[in-house]
Amino acid sequence: MKLTVFGATGGTGQHLVSQALDAGHHVTAVVREPARLHQAPHPRLEPVVADVMDPDAIRASLTGRDAVVSALGPRAKAEATVCADGARSIITAMRAAGTRRLIVVTASGHIVDGGDGPLNRFLVKPLLRRLLRTGFTDFAHTDQAVRTSGLDWTIMRPPRLTDGAHRPYRTALDENVRGGITIARADLAHAILAALADPATICHSLALGY
Repeated sequence: MKLTVFGATGGTGQHLVSQALDAGHHVTAVVREPARLHQAPHPRLEPVVADVMDPDAIRASLTGRDAVVSALGPRAKAEATVCADGARSIITAMRAAGTRRLIVVTASGHIVDGGDGPLNRFLVKPLLRRLLRTGFTDFAHTDQAVRTSGLDWTIMRPPRLTDGAHRPYRTALDENVRGGITIARADLAHAILAALADPATICHSLALGY
């Protein structure tokens, strides 16, 4: 599979690039700072320096690709809308390039649904919504842009991310994972690659957790 990855220099993105290469995929990593891509040169890895917010600048990196993954996230308070703005730009470029398969990472924290127990529903998540209002608003706007894109999308909904080692995890379509409060970035990357190969995840959200 030929993949284009945005956010490839982030914690999840670096795991995703490494695991995708190990699995035999061809990876185009769109980055702002190539030095932050801590991946040894590889014959199936193509780093591309481009501004994700410019659809014309990223269109070539999407043309002829089988799938696109956005693992974008803010590095500073000034990037409070980076996920939604990036998703909109990527969607515009994908439409122009004729590429349809899209996976975008947001989170489970801003969603309250049947997968949440009473503690999360009535105490933890209302508190998080107040504390993390800016980030959760960005995720909500990202979700809306992806859902209305007309593309073959999947939204990944991880809980709190950690740097732990791989271990068995649970997933759920269109609702949160009951009791799943953490997930390692390595396992999120693993789940993204699994979702790309699973047509049952198209036009659905996929939550995960331990």
